[in-house]
Amino acid sequence: MIALDLTAKSFGATQVLGPMRLRVEPGEVLGISGPSGAGKSTLLRILAGIDRRFEGGLEAPGRRAMVFQSPTLMPWRRVIDNVTIPTGATTAEAAEMLARVGLAGLERRWPGQLSLGQARRVGIARAFVGRPELLILDEPFASLDAERIEDLLALTAALIAETRPAVVLASHAEHELATLATRRARLDGRPARLIEDQRERVRAGS
Repeated sequence: MIALDLTAKSFGATQVLGPMRLRVEPGEVLGISGPSGAGKSTLLRILAGIDRRFEGGLEAPGRRAMVFQSPTLMPWRRVIDNVTIPTGATTAEAAEMLARVGLAGLERRWPGQLSLGQARRVGIARAFVGRPELLILDEPFASLDAERIEDLLALTAALIAETRPAVVLASHAEHELATLATRRARLDGRPARLIEDQRERVRAGS
């Protein structure tokens, strides 16, 4: 489980996130929407433990993984290394997960030789190879065409069902949220606050 009790998050004198409480249990997918600039990426970086400069408290499991808006691959390392080095996975574990995401045979390629869709699959493989207890997805399918989004949605849904982490997904795309989320919330306002859609909670629990 992840539990956030946030009093405030500011950049300089500007408060960007207001008071909020957030809980996500293993197997739940909290889908967060909101306008651009509302602070979704900032909130996700706090949940992932990347940004610790906020007022409040965070309880999060040790095994955490994040898939970013843009593929964050090391261009000087081959695909297999981009999975093993950040996660500590063995070469065999990385190769198995790369095969799961449809990249068998591409382990020795350089990131610059991959399409955007392939690079996003590497990011998904890297996120799931360590069987995270908390998974953060920040616009994970951005800039892909509809067919590739459908493929990656199905793949991500299957891996979430198999590994059952607590998941927080931020997206502007209604279809992505409707497909993956078991709960829904919206981040909006100045400073932004998280408003959960209770109807979605009821539907997910029905």
